[in-house]
Amino acid sequence: MRITPLRVRRLALASACAALVAGCSSSQGSGAGDDGRLHVVTTVSPITNIVQNVAGDRASVTGIVPEGTNSHTFEPAPSDAALMGSADVVFMNGLHLEEPTRELAEANLGDGVPLIELGDETIEPDEYIYDFSFPEEAGDPNPHLWTNPPYAKRYAEIVADELSALDPANAAAYGRNFEAFAARIDELDALVRQVSETVPPERRTLLTYHDSFPYFAREYGWRIIGAVQPSDFADPTPQEIAGLIDQIDAEEIPAIFGSEVFPSPVLEQIAAETGATYVDDLRDDDLPGEPGDPEHSYFGLMVFDYRTFMSALGGDASALEGFDVANLQEGDAQYR
Repeated sequence: MRITPLRVRRLALASACAALVAGCSSSQGSGAGDDGRLHVVTTVSPITNIVQNVAGDRASVTGIVPEGTNSHTFEPAPSDAALMGSADVVFMNGLHLEEPTRELAEANLGDGVPLIELGDETIEPDEYIYDFSFPEEAGDPNPHLWTNPPYAKRYAEIVADELSALDPANAAAYGRNFEAFAARIDELDALVRQVSETVPPERRTLLTYHDSFPYFAREYGWRIIGAVQPSDFADPTPQEIAGLIDQIDAEEIPAIFGSEVFPSPVLEQIAAETGATYVDDLRDDDLPGEPGDPEHSYFGLMVFDYRTFMSALGGDASALEGFDVANLQEGDAQYR
């Protein structure tokens, strides 16, 4: 695992805490006091699932952002304060995605309980992407790092490091779980590169409802021409819509992509005026299926999206069909 200087300091502090008299873990949260396991709190479902696959059955994991909600505007319930108060560690995406949840955590976490913002520890500011939905002048970079599998692998590495520091007795298990997750990510990464090559270069272009794929695009040589949902989550202006229509016509883009959760009359209008196919079931952070289903996983989410847009843009996504999307570790993650 890659350990940054910041992580070295944090891990040293956490390890020292774990080595103190047994009261240390119980003062941080209630997990160790209940059944001896860490009590882990997370936010959006892709992060909850990544944590679950690293923690396995050695920790209880609860994601507080309900699937199918707008994670940018989600306001945690008052009852979540008690959940934060019982946590041994909180994992968030960060990069300003979950500000109300972060504020709730900071107000309610026990002394010394780590609040880990995974995105902030994965890329440096010079790697941030600012764009139509996340303009630089607003100060909030695009936070959707998990759509880039190598970044998700780094998320899992950070999680494994933190859990190992807090729970040294199970560090070997967390390490094994991370290695299994990393191997599956490497397999997915290779398949995404393979399938991307089957999409004609001029069609490796995405217009989506929500602006979730710029880190994917940078990694795999795709291009984002726009997102219909701007930074204030209102509809784009008529001028912006006209510009997108002109660009789709000029570049003969065959398909545009809406959200499975949020219908978009604007995208329907753009599709009708350009003749592009409107595919309305991309998922940003809503895992396919239901908890317990094989496809209800980070891997299931990514394969669903990649297969959806690569096929619609003229690629052969059959190589993804044989990829195992099931969770590597069962655990007992709770999704709100």
